[in-house]
Amino acid sequence: MILGTVQIPEKPLLATLRGERQDVPSIWLMRQAGRYLPEYRELREKKGGFLDLATDSEAACEITLQPVRRFGMDGAILFSDILMVPWALGQRLWFEQGEGPRLAPRLVDTALSELQTAPDRLEPVYETVRRVVAQLSAETTMLGFAGSPWTVATYMVAGQGSRDQGETRRLAYRDPQAFQAIVSAIETVTIDYLSKQIEAGAEAVQLFDSWAGSLAPSEFERWVIAPTARIVAALAERHPDTPVIGFPKGAGAKLAAYARETRADAIGLDETVDPVWANDVLPHGLPVQGNLDPLALITGGDAMTSAARGILAAFADRPHIFNLGHGILPDTPIAHVEQLLTFVRNR
Repeated sequence: MILGTVQIPEKPLLATLRGERQDVPSIWLMRQAGRYLPEYRELREKKGGFLDLATDSEAACEITLQPVRRFGMDGAILFSDILMVPWALGQRLWFEQGEGPRLAPRLVDTALSELQTAPDRLEPVYETVRRVVAQLSAETTMLGFAGSPWTVATYMVAGQGSRDQGETRRLAYRDPQAFQAIVSAIETVTIDYLSKQIEAGAEAVQLFDSWAGSLAPSEFERWVIAPTARIVAALAERHPDTPVIGFPKGAGAKLAAYARETRADAIGLDETVDPVWANDVLPHGLPVQGNLDPLALITGGDAMTSAARGILAAFADRPHIFNLGHGILPDTPIAHVEQLLTFVRNR
C-alpha cells in the first residue's frame, strides 16, 4: 500500500482477517508469550506472579513482544488474561501456584449486585497495547482479546475452572434470569474493554470461549451464540474496520451455526475439528484460524509436519491463519516452534 510517497508494508494477518487469501498463510500461536520461553521465565522470576506481570504495562509489553522478536510471528497477542473482566467487575483475582486462577466471592454464593465494580483495574492493559504498538514492525498485526461471556461466567460462578462447568450449568438451568444478569454484565464490560483495546491500537480482537463445548445445543444458542453476537454487533458499530475472531472451543457440529449467527469476521478452530469438514460447512470465503494439536507441536518431526500439511491443504482455497487448536503448552520445545514456522512458510 502506498500513502503519498511513503510505502507502508501490508500486514498479511490483518489482510487475511479481512478476507484476502495469502499464498503463504500468516501464523501466530495462542499463548505464544509464556512459560516455554526462557526469556519469559527470567522476567517472571524478577517481577513476581502472573497478575503482577499483567498489570505492569512495561513487563506485559516486553512479554507480548518476546515471541514476535524471537520467531517473527505475524501477530502479537496481548499478554493478559480472560479473568481481567471479572476483576474489573469487582471479584478478587489471584493465581494459586500449580492450580490456576481463583475468584472470590463466588457468584454461586453471592449476588452480582453485591460486587463493587473497578473499571480502573483495566487501565494497565490499554497502556500495554499502546506500548506494544509503538514498538511493533509495520508488518505485524496487534491482537487484543477477551473471554466470551459464557466462559468468563463459569469462573465467576464457581470461583475457578472445572472439568464440566457443572455449577454454572446448574445455575443457568435453575435461575436463567439471575444467570442472564451475570452474562449481561460481562457483555457490557467486555464491549468497552475490547473497544478501548482497539482505541489503544489493537487491529483485531479475539473472543475466547474455552468452555463452549460443555453446553447442550439450546443452551449453546442462548449462552454462547447470542452473547457473542451482541458483542460482535456492538464492536462492528463502534469499530467497523476491526475484525473479530470467534473461538468457540469444543463447538463441534454447532460451529456452522456459531459462524452464521454471531457474524464473527473469522472463526478459530480447536484441534478436535476436522479441517476438511470445517472447510465444507463454514461459509465460503470466511477466514479460519487453526488448528494444529498443541501436542503435535510438542512431538515435532514428521508427526507435526504431516498434521500441518493436512490443515494447509484443507484450507488452501480460503483465507487461513495458521495457529494451534488451543494454547501452546509450557513444555513445548522452541526448536519445534521454529520447525513449524519454517514448514508453514517454506513448504
